[in-house]
Amino acid sequence: MPKLTIVTRDGAESTVEGRVGWSVMENIRDSGFDELLALCGGCCSCATCHVHVDPEWIDAVGPANADESDLLDTSDHRIETSRLSCQIEFKPELDGLRVQIAPED
Repeated sequence: MPKLTIVTRDGAESTVEGRVGWSVMENIRDSGFDELLALCGGCCSCATCHVHVDPEWIDAVGPANADESDLLDTSDHRIETSRLSCQIEFKPELDGLRVQIAPED
């Protein structure tokens, strides 16, 4: 299984086996990281699954779509590599992906 590295808000880093076809948000939530709220359940209607993608991975992950970008604009913690983890499909090509859970707004 492909690996996904998750960095918590306090900087603790864990690598988990990611499930292909699931969103990064689902993989994080299923791995027991409860600081990622994901209140809307992956419907792209909140920004509580905001992550910062490692700069080395941003091209592979791709850009945010317009709806996602609008939601990210509501965050004080948006940076160039911000994405909503519910909008990133975890694929075999993302083996080794590293994301950090963004600070809470």
